[in-house]
Amino acid sequence: MRRSLAVLLVLVAGLAVAGCGGSSSSGTSTHLAAPAPTSTASATPVDFPSSSGKRLSELKNGVPEGLALAPSVSVLQPGTNRYGFALFDAARKQVAEAPVALYVSNTDGTGLRGPYIAHSESLRVRPQFQSQTTKVDPDAAKSVYVADIPFARPGKFRVTAIAQLDGREVTTTSAGATVAVPSASTPPAVGQRAPDVHTPTIASVAGDAARIDTRSPAAKDLLTTDLASVYGKKPVALLFATPALCQSRVCGPVVDVLEQVRSELGDKDIAFIHNEIYRENRIDQGLRPQPAAYRLPTEPWLFLLDSRGRVAERFEGAFSADELKRAIAKVTAQG
Repeated sequence: MRRSLAVLLVLVAGLAVAGCGGSSSSGTSTHLAAPAPTSTASATPVDFPSSSGKRLSELKNGVPEGLALAPSVSVLQPGTNRYGFALFDAARKQVAEAPVALYVSNTDGTGLRGPYIAHSESLRVRPQFQSQTTKVDPDAAKSVYVADIPFARPGKFRVTAIAQLDGREVTTTSAGATVAVPSASTPPAVGQRAPDVHTPTIASVAGDAARIDTRSPAAKDLLTTDLASVYGKKPVALLFATPALCQSRVCGPVVDVLEQVRSELGDKDIAFIHNEIYRENRIDQGLRPQPAAYRLPTEPWLFLLDSRGRVAERFEGAFSADELKRAIAKVTAQG
């Protein structure tokens, strides 16, 4: 898990510099620093170049590279996938709320598909729900782009973005994407039964929240329910994240999001649980038994379980309050 987390960290923190300063094998032209977005209007596929009959190099021909694409997902499976990602300019500044579309190709640039429109999701929460952990972290994620991408088969692919900035198109370096069928080593997929495990609570640690929560201050409302006590009885929002130790810089913001949504919706119809990643909150001690049981390759992960204990939805990486509320509405409506 630590190796996978380190890979994502490099993508988020370092890809912007490496991607914007190097050359591309796809035939693109001059690199430039990306300007700030000037429009947040919703885009449609007709606003972006068609992929029909083109190779990736042809799509990118004449479109300058100025952004780095940093995926927040590592687990992709045949079918439609929620693909979360961030965009960074040459100064490693995150770019948000620009019209963006994704394209998928084979590793050699053939089989180009797209555009798949992405939308920007803000990770902002109201001031009373922003933790000190997030507030003092200059690298904490502030937004995430999300697109739904279909993959018809397992294999290795390339994902490329085109963004519209200052009335012009700017493209990104391509990110690799490996699509694999679910297996005994991957996290439980939508429709599968989730592991029924005990999760630590405030009561189980004699009120010492710091033992089971690295957030400052601890989100105690997310530490009151043991998953085993509600599993198969009511829906559950189960978040695996480690705010103080998160290598992807996403955990603090998403725990803040979960805490705000719990406050807004209450826990009558759904239980909200936060579970830390590492034993004794130390990376060198390895995974706690709960994330190990869920076979997590990265952090954070959110699982929405239905009242039968099956995975109704799952998010790898960053997600917004609005995304979470929409997903909760679906799972609670199903009963």
